[in-house]
Amino acid sequence: MDTRTEPAEREPDTTARPPLVREFLLVAGLFIVYKLGRQAANGHVADAYRNADRVWNLERFLHLPGEGSVQGVLLHSESLVRFANTYYATVHFPATVVFLVWLYWRRPGHYTGARQALAVLTGAALALHLLMPLAPPRMLGAAGLIDTGQVYGPSVYGATPTTDTVANQFAAMPSLHFGWAVMVAVGLIAATRSRWRWLWLLHPLLTLLVIVGTANHYWIDAIVAVALLGVALAITRLPQRVTAPRAGCPSPVPVATASAAPLAVSGGSR
Repeated sequence: MDTRTEPAEREPDTTARPPLVREFLLVAGLFIVYKLGRQAANGHVADAYRNADRVWNLERFLHLPGEGSVQGVLLHSESLVRFANTYYATVHFPATVVFLVWLYWRRPGHYTGARQALAVLTGAALALHLLMPLAPPRMLGAAGLIDTGQVYGPSVYGATPTTDTVANQFAAMPSLHFGWAVMVAVGLIAATRSRWRWLWLLHPLLTLLVIVGTANHYWIDAIVAVALLGVALAITRLPQRVTAPRAGCPSPVPVATASAAPLAVSGGSR
């Protein structure tokens, strides 16, 4: 008798999905609030540069590796640095959207907790952007780094940070690129049972090397992002990954989401 079980990805998640239209309006509304909040944080240029000096000195005090060590590797190949710039510009937001959509359709029991964790993380990031404007290392003379996006392309930022009407370039801490990437990896590892699921950690690892190597973020920006995500996960309590059933044993009951209530718009998300 064949006692092998179906792969976990084929097992249905019977948790009720939140209404699709409501979720779309909620996420879109949170994204708009976050974008408007980011723009409200513009205009604190002097504070941003002072904070950059403090962060740079703190990293040296903590003996963290210089961001230039990563950028130096990228600059050995123009193709490599262009790939890093492209990854920074194009992967961050689409990957997170695909992650949420996949959870919504395939793992609704995990979707609400993941969406809430991302909302809490992004709201906390917005508050920190307002409280502590920070110039990225590509703008800091002491770092000795170049703006790879402007030099090699593509770049998502305007050439003059103080007049950039699309993005707030003085919002380096925390790095939402890295925070969202870690959330995607954690969420997919928790929601699946494939033996290859740990390879999702390559996404935040590659993102970390990209954000540092392109001089868009300091190491500390990533550290703070992980700390805030840890708080967000503790608050929202993602469903735990269910272990695969043993041969001859009934399949486990799908884990229910920690909370079915949507986060209020004031939480902030992107």
